[in-house]
Amino acid sequence: MTQGTRDTEHMQGRRAALVIAGTAVLWVLATLIGGKMGLSPRMLALADLAALGGFVWALWMVFNIWRARRDNQG
Repeated sequence: MTQGTRDTEHMQGRRAALVIAGTAVLWVLATLIGGKMGLSPRMLALADLAALGGFVWALWMVFNIWRARRDNQG
């Protein structure tokens, strides 16, 4: 594995971590603010679905990093 490949994987991992953290923070804020504002359960469910989409996207990013690392080792 070359230094450039390690740097690329490191940046991709950092991006995935930021997506996970950002999704979690936005999800918690949406739940708290939505509850205080009295939003309907339908709107809160929409926020939950958006958060689920963010987490699935981050999981896909991590899977691709793992697959690339595995392919570069062999």
